[in-house]
Amino acid sequence: MIKKSFLLLITVWLSGIAFSQRIINDFNNDWKFHLGDNKTYSQSDFDHVSWRNLHLPHDWSIEGKFDSINPAGNAGGALPGGIGWYRKAFSIHSSSKDKKTFIEFDGIYRNSEVWINGNYLGKWPYGYTTFRYDLTPHLQYGTQKNIIAVRVDNSQQPNSRWYSGSGIYRDVRLISTGTTSIAHWGLFITTPIITKNEATVNLNIKLESENKSPVSIQSKIFDAQGKLVVQIQSTNPVIGKPFNQTIIVKIPILWSVKNPYLYRLETKIFQKNKLTDTYNSTFGIRYFDFDKDKGFSLNGEFLKIFGVCMHHDLGALGAAFNKSAARRQLQILKDVGCNAIRTAHNPPAPQVLDLCDEMGFLVMDESFDMWAKKKNKYDYFSDFPEWHQKDLEAMVLRDRNHPSVFMWSIGNEIREQFDSTGITIARNLVKFVKDIDPTG
Repeated sequence: MIKKSFLLLITVWLSGIAFSQRIINDFNNDWKFHLGDNKTYSQSDFDHVSWRNLHLPHDWSIEGKFDSINPAGNAGGALPGGIGWYRKAFSIHSSSKDKKTFIEFDGIYRNSEVWINGNYLGKWPYGYTTFRYDLTPHLQYGTQKNIIAVRVDNSQQPNSRWYSGSGIYRDVRLISTGTTSIAHWGLFITTPIITKNEATVNLNIKLESENKSPVSIQSKIFDAQGKLVVQIQSTNPVIGKPFNQTIIVKIPILWSVKNPYLYRLETKIFQKNKLTDTYNSTFGIRYFDFDKDKGFSLNGEFLKIFGVCMHHDLGALGAAFNKSAARRQLQILKDVGCNAIRTAHNPPAPQVLDLCDEMGFLVMDESFDMWAKKKNKYDYFSDFPEWHQKDLEAMVLRDRNHPSVFMWSIGNEIREQFDSTGITIARNLVKFVKDIDPTG
């Protein structure tokens, strides 16, 4: 049976994981932080020695004083916003000169701008989607230091109907790959045919490279105990265009909310007999269906969905992501009989979906709380026209392999529901999502 995803416009209740394991460095430690603003903070020669030392993730709002005069209002926790800067000095070994190096942010709230060695990389307004920048053209190697500078502007308030936090409040990583590699979120795993005896696992792989030499792709599937289940090798895909591999898993163990069984996929890229990239993913084999008379079924068995809405913050801990705290939240929900969550009102940290895969939750993955019509004076409505496709693409590409994700939500309590403008926008958003994830 074909894997299905669903999209909802107005939500009232309640992808395996693709992560690149080329060379991934935890980039959370040893940052400098300053609350305030000055254009010189972006320059590589600025001396930040007097700034505060901290480790990410970090939320500066939760450290502030609760006060009703704070413009975020009660919905924003009566806590301050403002403008903050983060800087980090780091070195890159000379052996990395022939590699590609990226920095990836899981979420910055909000209006972030990033510089490397004084070179401007770009702006990302939305506070809830993952994004990355290519550092390669601007890096210095060996004993020379590199300086990352990040400006975060959460000064325009109110911009949210809930507590948002402020700052680099999710994980950051440095990723190094060969010059020929799997593209960003460029591996799509689907299980189009599942029977008791075997499951078809289809891999849609997109490569990026400056070298057009023939390439070999080796994919291996391991079970939950790390034992090799099956492997396949294909040669000479066309660089830049998606390439498909089909693998048959015999006697598959299906993922479910009661038995969240996960397989691991290891995909290696070889060019001129040289390993250029290793991409690890976890995934689950499962299928589901909605029937107007019988309701929802998972793997052919009727299942009552007991769902809740879960915001991204961690209560008194603020918005800074903490995996142990998130696991605790989910375990409490599991203990009271919950088996599904809606990520109100935005994409979650990717580690939340990792936990849902592992612990057995169905997930409605939500994109936006508003479209072009605002709910607050400074919310996402002003960025929606230019940025909604980039943000929606970032959510679906990042999360589409999670077995926990079974619905896409394109909006929550949207103001356009009260007039005809919402019809056109909804159709366009649905089409855009289905173009990225055609299994819907």
